[in-house]
Formats: sequence, structure tokens, C-alpha cells
Amino acid sequence: MIDKSEMKSFIDKELEGTSYYLVDLRISNDNVIAVEIDSDDRVDIDFCISLTRKIEEAFSRDEEDYELEVGSCGLTSPFKVLRQYEKHIGDQVEVLEKKGSKRKGVLKSADPEKFVIEVMEKVRPEGAKKPVMQPRDIEYGYDDVKQVTYVLEF
Repeated sequence: MIDKSEMKSFIDKELEGTSYYLVDLRISNDNVIAVEIDSDDRVDIDFCISLTRKIEEAFSRDEEDYELEVGSCGLTSPFKVLRQYEKHIGDQVEVLEKKGSKRKGVLKSADPEKFVIEVMEKVRPEGAKKPVMQPRDIEYGYDDVKQVTYVLEF
């Protein structure tokens, strides 16, 4: 079986100095390798092809037969690494909380421990007859959510 840490180190080295980064690496028991990458800009198919060839050169199929898939994580795929959160600061995201609630808001910040979204809520100011929409920040730890996804708006 292909060593996952060796494969991850190789891919990280190949992506070093580029706008690309590794999002996920899965190696199944029957040696199906799925490499998921993202970019600060956009993921180019030619780059995926180039990375595929480099992996195939470094990990000989004569020694260990495997199936290899290299691709982008997809625009609406759940975020898996901090860099994806950082990339989408200022964008609309949807948070699925572990308790099952969903919230949409603008991603304001992200660091290794937490992220913050700004949501609009109806609030009735003291003495006012009608509620008004006001922004409110909600802070989440990464363990508090099932998933966070970019909201594609047209």
C-alpha cells in the first residue's frame, strides 16, 4: 500500500511556491488515490494534469499498482482547511451547525482556532415600533460545525 505521509509530503513539496494547496488526500485500501487541491485564484486543469504526471513519475506503478485522481475541491464543496476559510473572507457562506441549524452570513475572519460570520438579524430597538435589520457577529470553533460552504450567488 502507498504510504500516505510520503505521498502528502511529495504533493506539499510540489505545490510549494504556487498558489495551490492540498485540501484532501485519500488512499483507499484498494489503492485508489484521490488528491483534492485548491488555489487562491482558480484551479487550472493543466496544473492538475501536470501534478498527476509528477506523482506518477515519483510513485512507480510497477512497485505498487494504484488508481490516481487529481482534481479541484469544487466551488460549493465544504471547507476542509484553514486556507479555504481565508480565501473566502468577505464572501457569503453557509454554516451547518452540529445541532442541525443553518446560518448564512459573510465570513469576516478565520484563524486556526475559530472563524466569525456576520449575519443580519431582526432586532426591535428599545422604544421602536418596528424591528430593523442589524448585523451580528457569530463566532464558531471548527468543532462546533458540521460543515461550512461557499454560497454561490447569481
